[in-house]
Amino acid sequence: MTTGTLSLPNLAPGRDLDAYMNTISAFPVLTVEQERELAMRFYEDNDLDAARELVLCHLRFVVHLARSYGGYGLPQGDLIQEGNVGLMKAVKRFDPNVGVRLVSFAVHWIKAEMHEFILRNWRIVKVATTKAQRKLFFNLRSNKKKLGWLNQAETQAIAKDLGVAPSVVTQMEGRLASHDLAFDGYGADDKDEAPVAPVHYLEDASSNPADVVANEDAERVATKALFQAIGQLDERSRDILESRWLRDEKETLQTLADRYGVSAERIRQLEKNAMRKIKKAMGQDGLGAGLSSLGLEAA
Repeated sequence: MTTGTLSLPNLAPGRDLDAYMNTISAFPVLTVEQERELAMRFYEDNDLDAARELVLCHLRFVVHLARSYGGYGLPQGDLIQEGNVGLMKAVKRFDPNVGVRLVSFAVHWIKAEMHEFILRNWRIVKVATTKAQRKLFFNLRSNKKKLGWLNQAETQAIAKDLGVAPSVVTQMEGRLASHDLAFDGYGADDKDEAPVAPVHYLEDASSNPADVVANEDAERVATKALFQAIGQLDERSRDILESRWLRDEKETLQTLADRYGVSAERIRQLEKNAMRKIKKAMGQDGLGAGLSSLGLEAA
């Protein structure tokens, strides 16, 4: 025997939580036989009315779980809504042939949705991203025996109990104790007591967009002028400069001397004369900027 077709009111716990509670309390608690019949109808025949009835009759269980997460400062109605999503996912995947009650199967799906909602909305910056951190986030509070910071022995005990490293416990404790801070500070009424806003100490003067663009333009012009000046040299002088300055594997004076059949001192003189010509064409500052743009330093 089933409960029959239930009418679906406008269930929105965020609007009026008391009215929502009164509404869902009117839905009957299913017996084992009723639950199995509804579950089989949905599992075998895809009967959506049966699935809907299963969801409605278990909404009170979602509320029960949502109350256990009241300490995170998030709206109870939002938690219930997220839990209801988990309940619907559980009903969709529930196999009545396994032999367990729906509530035992659904609790994991409901908690998973609530956990995800809490982690997304508890702080602007996420406090738990890894599996170990997520586990700690929902267990550290209940394991702490006092409001103050954990001592070494307590940290070790909690780490052992939760199967994580002590350093992870300490890190999560710090994250839980921290608070979001407005980047630009607070209103005029709070200036005397408010902490220094990050905007005052996180500014990076070297990253001014106007300066970055200007520097990039100057480097581009200097690099172009450098290669134009090198292009005006004779072939041997140009090869010496490129081999000594502009190639990934720079050659020694002796290597170039062997290539051209002259002394290393002669190669040094040719290099010096080529540099003098480029400096004259670009100026010392221009040469320095051009070499700097290539990751080199002027001699």
